[in-house]
Amino acid sequence: MDAQPTVKYVATLLLLSALVYTASSVTHYSIPEEMEVGSVVANLAADLGIDVQTLGRRKIRLDILASKKYLDVNKESGDLFILERIDREYLCTSKTVCYLKMEVILENPVRIFNIELEIMDINDNAPYFRRDTINLDVSESTAVGERFSLSNAVDPDIGSNSIKSYHLSESANFDIEIQTGRDGSKFADLILKKALDREEQAVHNLILTAVDGGVPARSGTASIIVRVLDTNDNAPQFDKDSYTIHLTENAPIGSLVVKLNATDRDEGSNSDITYSFSLYTSEKTQTTFELKPDSGEIRVKEMINYEDFRIYDMEIIATDKGANSLSGKCKVKILVTDMNDNHPEISIKSFTSPVKEDIAVNTVIAVVSVSDKDSGENGQIDIHISDDLPFALKESSDNYYELLVSEPLDREKVPEYDITITVTDRGNLPLSDNETITLELLDINDNVPQFPQTFYTIPVMENNAPGALLSSLTAIDPDLHENQYLVYFIIEKEIVNTSMSMLFSINPENGNLYALKTFDYEIEKEFLFHIEARDSGVPPLSSNVTVHIIIMDQNDNTPLIVSPWRAHGSVVEEKIPRSTDKGTLIAKVIAIDSDSVHNSRITYQFLHNTDATLFSLDQYNGEIRTMRMFSYRDSRHQQLVVIAKDNGEPALSATVTIKLSTVETALKTYADMTEVPLGYDIFSDLNLYLVIGLGSVSFLLLITILVTIVLKCQKTKPSKAAPPCRNSVISERNSTIADSTLVSNDAYWYSLFLAETRKGKLVVRQPVPKGARYVVSSLPRSTGLTETSDSAASTLQASTTTSSSST
Repeated sequence: MDAQPTVKYVATLLLLSALVYTASSVTHYSIPEEMEVGSVVANLAADLGIDVQTLGRRKIRLDILASKKYLDVNKESGDLFILERIDREYLCTSKTVCYLKMEVILENPVRIFNIELEIMDINDNAPYFRRDTINLDVSESTAVGERFSLSNAVDPDIGSNSIKSYHLSESANFDIEIQTGRDGSKFADLILKKALDREEQAVHNLILTAVDGGVPARSGTASIIVRVLDTNDNAPQFDKDSYTIHLTENAPIGSLVVKLNATDRDEGSNSDITYSFSLYTSEKTQTTFELKPDSGEIRVKEMINYEDFRIYDMEIIATDKGANSLSGKCKVKILVTDMNDNHPEISIKSFTSPVKEDIAVNTVIAVVSVSDKDSGENGQIDIHISDDLPFALKESSDNYYELLVSEPLDREKVPEYDITITVTDRGNLPLSDNETITLELLDINDNVPQFPQTFYTIPVMENNAPGALLSSLTAIDPDLHENQYLVYFIIEKEIVNTSMSMLFSINPENGNLYALKTFDYEIEKEFLFHIEARDSGVPPLSSNVTVHIIIMDQNDNTPLIVSPWRAHGSVVEEKIPRSTDKGTLIAKVIAIDSDSVHNSRITYQFLHNTDATLFSLDQYNGEIRTMRMFSYRDSRHQQLVVIAKDNGEPALSATVTIKLSTVETALKTYADMTEVPLGYDIFSDLNLYLVIGLGSVSFLLLITILVTIVLKCQKTKPSKAAPPCRNSVISERNSTIADSTLVSNDAYWYSLFLAETRKGKLVVRQPVPKGARYVVSSLPRSTGLTETSDSAASTLQASTTTSSSST
């Protein structure tokens, strides 16, 4: 128990003695800051007298009294080396002398060595200002020599490496003065060496440079912005001392005339400007124009008229709003430019209307005057009328013109003229005016009535009603009033002692032409006469036109069958030998029609044929022929009904019945008999008596008809005298009839009957009235042929059976 406290006490004494020894000995080193890592500061083993071989065994270590371990000991060589870069300014922030204290500790035995390492400053920091920009506000009225304090620069280095001086960039107005503080620090004052003018330079930009005393020297800069504060030391000034403005008259109210611009080199309220008229501006000008006090705009306030006022003079004052306001002025002259704003005016001083259409050329019908209130070319006037009018303008004196007739006038072509007189000035945008006068022409009787045609052909259907309107023959007279009123006449012309006024009538007022009687195509075919139209002018004028009346045929006559002759009624009986050959002419039906050629064209057809294979009928010439020879089966009696139909619309027709009987005896055929020439003596006793008798009867009948016609003409005065009637005596010598259809063209109700019979008779036609029966005289031939029929037939009367049928 007693031995252990003794040991501890001895150890404690040794340690304290060691500590006392260690504390009493300090090893001092000096190094510059910012040495490279790994750099050797000193060899501790050599400097402290320690065997290098024992360093590892004695566990040498280094304790640094700092937050970082900047150095360390190499246990093999005993070198003290840099472990981390040392920054003096970081390690000793505010000290002028910087030491780094450390202890070297050894064991076995324990020893402690004190080491003091002085960190020497190097010029590794440049001076800097706490603010990069220094702002100063200096009034432009500041006196020369005025000082302005500037913030000083800072340099972490010490001694000669700290700030040594300041430099200011070149400036005409400013300079600096360097001051030294009690602690030896350097600072600079800014001094105004020349008066400021904000209007010349409102801002001054300066550069302040701080330089330290290191080698090489380092520096830092700061910007000094000196803003010059304004004082009201400049008066407003206009861009020009005087303005000349050309303003067009009639400029719209409110339109801008000019915008004046005055400038003040001051700023703020010292440069705010108001505009106003001076006392030298007339009241008329101030009421005509408006001046905007804030913008300097001059605008039109009232209507401007060049003709009233042409020049406006004004003086404008511009005043700033500084405490001691200053002002400037200018003169404005406004010249009003004439605008073509007045239309030319035209005035009719004299005008004559109406005038006669035969007014002489170059006669003055109107006098006009023109004027324009504008000036220059705007007031020069051109006057004209349409080139299409037969009038002309002629200047008689200044601004007076006469309107003349330049061409002959014709009221019928143009009854009145609207004459537009146009006046136009010569302005850039010409204005014009016009005045229209209406010239009316009075009519004179200078036009002959004119018919639309020179020749009228008027078709009139026969059987017209008396008083029927045939046509309207209207003439035209372009004149007016009584010169236009027309009267129509038929120019008298006698036709067989009958005047046209008995056949036709014309309405004297409208030219309507009427028929006064019923016309018959078979009697009257046409009429040719003249109609005159006469106006009521003085003297009257007239013209005439030729009228051709053509009577048109109607299908009003029924075909009349004249062959074969029918002794009793409408049935004809014939006998033919049974041995008749094929193609033998059995009979020929002949019909006539007194209508016109078109209506009288006859065609023939079978209405009934007992045996259609035995007989044929030619539809155009009416020939009936055998189509074959008779056989024992054929009936002995054959009946043929033939219809003769005209070409009218509607068609009219007549029929005949032919009964044929076949005989076994040797009979002359129809063809054989017709082929035999007439060999009998026409003037045998019997024939002579018959001819004399028939001639007497015909003569008496003709006399009766002539007397009747004369009596009728005395009562009605017909337009044509009846043609003399003729007896026709025809002897047929040939067996074949050449014409297929016989047409009568007599003017009255007579027909020329051409026929033949199988008996070889002489046929005599006698005139008979329309609708009466035809009396036919039949004379036997003196041929000596054997006849089976009655050859001594006396006078036979044959009546036709008529019917209407549609084609």
